[in-house]
Amino acid sequence: MWTKKLSAGVLRILTPLGPRYLKPSLTQRVYLLWAFRHFEKLPLQVLNRRQQRLIQTLWSEQRFVSVLYEEAAILGTLEKRPSAEPEATPSRSHASDGGAAFAAELRQRS
Repeated sequence: MWTKKLSAGVLRILTPLGPRYLKPSLTQRVYLLWAFRHFEKLPLQVLNRRQQRLIQTLWSEQRFVSVLYEEAAILGTLEKRPSAEPEATPSRSHASDGGAAFAAELRQRS
């Protein structure tokens, strides 16, 4: 299992629009395996700044891949929890901005 994760692992990010999968490089996969060594799913808030920058880099480079859940070697799952402050419900025209909002939140935290 570890070899499959090292060779072809992806990071799953749960967004309001559904899960997204990012394909990190080999060194990034090793680092993410270490970050998720005790937990399969972590909220964004528990990651340190270096880990958040890595996620932001992967997101901004748009290293998205489409995978079948049964075939995917998931390195870990990152939850994007809604903030405590009530947000306005996005209209249909802004529904595609879910990824942009996630990236903005990452930038804000780092």
